[in-house]
Amino acid sequence: MEGVMREGRLLAYWGLTLVLSALTGCAGLTILERSSVLPTPLPTPTPQIVIIVATPTPGLPPEMVDVGEERIIAVYERVSPAVVNITTRVLRESFFFGVYPEEGTGSGFLWDRDGHIVTNYHVVRGAQSVEVAFSDEIVRPATIVGVDPMNDLAVLHVDDVPPGVQPIELGDASKLRVGQRAIAIGNPFGQFERTLTTGVISALNRTITIDENTVLRHVIQTDAAINRGNSGGPLLDSFGRLIGVNSAIYSPTGTSAGIGLAISVDTVKRVVPELIARGRYPHPWLGILGYGITPALAQALDLPVEQGLLVARIYRDSPAARAGLRGARREVIIGNRIILAGGDILTAVDGQPIRSMDDLDAYLEEHTRVGQTVILDVVRGEQHLQISVELEEMPSTF
Repeated sequence: MEGVMREGRLLAYWGLTLVLSALTGCAGLTILERSSVLPTPLPTPTPQIVIIVATPTPGLPPEMVDVGEERIIAVYERVSPAVVNITTRVLRESFFFGVYPEEGTGSGFLWDRDGHIVTNYHVVRGAQSVEVAFSDEIVRPATIVGVDPMNDLAVLHVDDVPPGVQPIELGDASKLRVGQRAIAIGNPFGQFERTLTTGVISALNRTITIDENTVLRHVIQTDAAINRGNSGGPLLDSFGRLIGVNSAIYSPTGTSAGIGLAISVDTVKRVVPELIARGRYPHPWLGILGYGITPALAQALDLPVEQGLLVARIYRDSPAARAGLRGARREVIIGNRIILAGGDILTAVDGQPIRSMDDLDAYLEEHTRVGQTVILDVVRGEQHLQISVELEEMPSTF
């Protein structure tokens, strides 16, 4: 998708460039990137002794397997049949050799018993044909049901699912904690099918800028080994529940350096049903571009507020244009920059403070839907206004 240029977006993250992998999976940063009230105490019950017995895996002496290993083994035996190897074919054209086929590989996993497979968009981008392998003996042709480049997700479909293969249970990203176990299963390099690696959740809520159109939010960072070909595979908790879709790695060499990045399961739960139902995810759209206001910018332009979004451009026929928002009226040179000034200042959406274009994009993407009416808090000169706007779907040309 041609995208809305977001002012101020940096394509370097942590000082390193994010490189989108074509069709071969993850590549370099590589896209595969209170208080409580206690109740009145009750009488202390008679203590009970509970003995937990872990049944060893058949074939292994009990002394060789601990409870932690047993849990990982059980997760792998239950979940791995749902992890698939995806092979794509794209027709390329060469001046010397004419049209020739090029293959790419990635991973994916079974979403439901209807045969829907979830993977990364970059795994199937541009593919003319797709195959899904549940094993060496069970290979199915697949069709692309829907894609969402902005969230790097895609859904495939196969006509039948092998007997006994069950969809992966979904977890809850809000309950994740740094330090808890993370388990990745995938097909690194397209050769080592259903490879399991383990680690921990290293960080939560990373924001990864892929390009001007793709910003992955609430990304899970893990040190579980992820390599090319792992793209689209599941990241699991210690109960075998999906917590993310492996999508990218940071690596100077293109192989695992201990920084793997997975799209949050909460994003997956929001996007995938729409891809199945519509073939696309309808992104809510306001239709403005602007600058995040800093105290220095506020002083230079003599603005009435020190934080908010200074509206620079309003797209023609957009919801913002129909609601009467005003864009820039003049150009001002500040240092070595030309600033489009004189437009409205957006300070909040539905009471949620807005300080930058990323704040606005994140709120609309995660908390609103197409057709929903939002209330904008706007400063226009000395006026403080509240303007109602009905959001529309972002045009496909953006």
